[in-house]
Amino acid sequence: MLNDSNTFQNKSKLITRRMFMLSFAGITIFFSLIARLFYLQISENIKYRSLSEKNRLREWKVAPQRGIIEDFFGNQIATNTQVFQLHMMPEDVPNLEVLFFRLSKLIHFDKNSKKRLLKRLKRRRPWEPIIISDNLTWAEFSKLNIFLHELQGIKPIVSVARKYSEDGSSSHLVGYVSDISVRDLENSELLREINSPGLKTGKIGLEKSLNESMIGRPGLQRFEVNAYGKRIKELKFVQGIIGKSYKITIDQELQKFSNELVKDKSGSVCVMDIYTGDIVVMVSSPTFNSNKFVHGISQSDWDDLIGNSKKPLINKSLAGLYPPGSTIKPIVALSALENDVISPKMVVECRGSMELYGQKYHCWKKKGHGFMGLRNAIKQSCDIYFYETARRLGVDRLSITAKNFGLGDKVLNFFEEEKAGIVPNTEWKKKNIGRGWVLGETLITGIGQGYFQSTPLQLCLMTAQLANGGYKIKPRIIDDRWALQPIIDAWRFEFLSRSKDYKLDSIEDNLDPRKRIKKLYRNSENVKFVNEALFGATNEPLGTSFRSRHVKKEYIYAGKTGTSQVRSISEEERELELKNEDLPYEKRDHALFTAFAPYKNPRYAISIIIEHGGSGSSGAAPIAKKIIKQVIDRHKLRKKYQLDLFGEV
Repeated sequence: MLNDSNTFQNKSKLITRRMFMLSFAGITIFFSLIARLFYLQISENIKYRSLSEKNRLREWKVAPQRGIIEDFFGNQIATNTQVFQLHMMPEDVPNLEVLFFRLSKLIHFDKNSKKRLLKRLKRRRPWEPIIISDNLTWAEFSKLNIFLHELQGIKPIVSVARKYSEDGSSSHLVGYVSDISVRDLENSELLREINSPGLKTGKIGLEKSLNESMIGRPGLQRFEVNAYGKRIKELKFVQGIIGKSYKITIDQELQKFSNELVKDKSGSVCVMDIYTGDIVVMVSSPTFNSNKFVHGISQSDWDDLIGNSKKPLINKSLAGLYPPGSTIKPIVALSALENDVISPKMVVECRGSMELYGQKYHCWKKKGHGFMGLRNAIKQSCDIYFYETARRLGVDRLSITAKNFGLGDKVLNFFEEEKAGIVPNTEWKKKNIGRGWVLGETLITGIGQGYFQSTPLQLCLMTAQLANGGYKIKPRIIDDRWALQPIIDAWRFEFLSRSKDYKLDSIEDNLDPRKRIKKLYRNSENVKFVNEALFGATNEPLGTSFRSRHVKKEYIYAGKTGTSQVRSISEEERELELKNEDLPYEKRDHALFTAFAPYKNPRYAISIIIEHGGSGSSGAAPIAKKIIKQVIDRHKLRKKYQLDLFGEV
């Protein structure tokens, strides 16, 4: 009995201990749950309420409206126009194949469109709408709205898209926008931040250079959605920020006029204000229609552009590199005068050729020019005279002067596609080719051949700085009135300093010396001599551009022709005396012409290059004559939109 009693007591104690442990465990679990609920409901309330809201709400970025581009007179070159788009929310579409079939009956939606759309669907982020078409016709837009009840998951949208001038005269300058690529996203933190359906980005030209300020900032739409992500109602709409608009220095009417004159040719036309540096015309030919890129260029149109031997996609004004030919001779003459290598009275006999170390160097005039002074050598573009001048000057001193006047460096440093060109010297050849300079190369450099490479805009700047008396200017393409004021002050000081009625001491007190116009010459008489010789080249018999002169006083200009060889000419070809028009197109010389106008009180510089156009006198100067007249005729109109900076200048 005693044993049974002990056994019962032991079992009772065991049960009591187990009950206690179970009760303790239960209480612990209970309080743990209470603590966890308190943590979730009270401490983490904001976090989970936010997550709940996000599960119920969806936000979409709305592509912003891009800033516009206007010319100097306020004419819109790049603007925004109303377009009809078709958006799709894939999560709301019950059957994609059925939707695609119905769309093919209502809009232009073929197999290729379907293929491209499916590729984009794979790259798309969840819950983002996708654009099926961003350029519907009115007829297609109307049909879609009529049958919208049968097209679940799509929504016709009225939006805006980029619109450019149809003539294409400013296509290279303004550029174009298109869909954002993977490379665009990799290269731009801003695009990664604001990327949204339908957003376009600048690809070339001003559209690319000014992209970050012009693109604007996207708006925001917030919708309440159900468990399947379908929109129930719009809760909030935040308007996006419109991109910044710009006015540029280009005269669109002159741009169109110049483009018409060279539309069947390959080349460039540049016109620049010689004081402010305003680029008035910058045409590259042939051109293209920027509007074709906005909604995606067709394969056939792209193949036509790529296959065109005249390379319409290259901005020849900025990226075209050409030997400057005889247009460099005024700089060679100025450099030689500035370095006291020659005097204006130096005479050289031209017999049509000269020999140096067994190598013969030819003049463009087979029988020679006879005895030439410097003025006549510039006027008639005598190669022999400039061979001798370059030999005495040396390539290194010539290189310094050429660079001072704008060659060998980017003019705007604003466009990604702009090229710097080449102004050769002894150091350049050693560094880039690995061989020493030879004297014969100095001779051909003196007539703008050999390693020399310049852009049309550089030649325009070179001419502008000669025309303004030899002063450095900074070319402008953006018409910024605030940036213009210091230029006005500096030139006013320069003009006043030449007047006997003003004391320099009192003027200098009002102008920071660091803001004065930089002189590019040592002796101003040397610049005057060169400019006067250029007058003779255009307005006197035997001048190379005499046939393209103006006789009316207000249109008289001074200019220099240039013929840029694209290949070596054999002795046999010289004997045959083949004319450029008798040669295949690709073997013809480039035609160049630089000028400033009007000759009295000049205001504008011009450069023209016609690829394979033959001689500058026949291929480029006649075009310049027409453009110069238009530029001068529009000068008074331009002054109405700008402060009269320089009195009667």
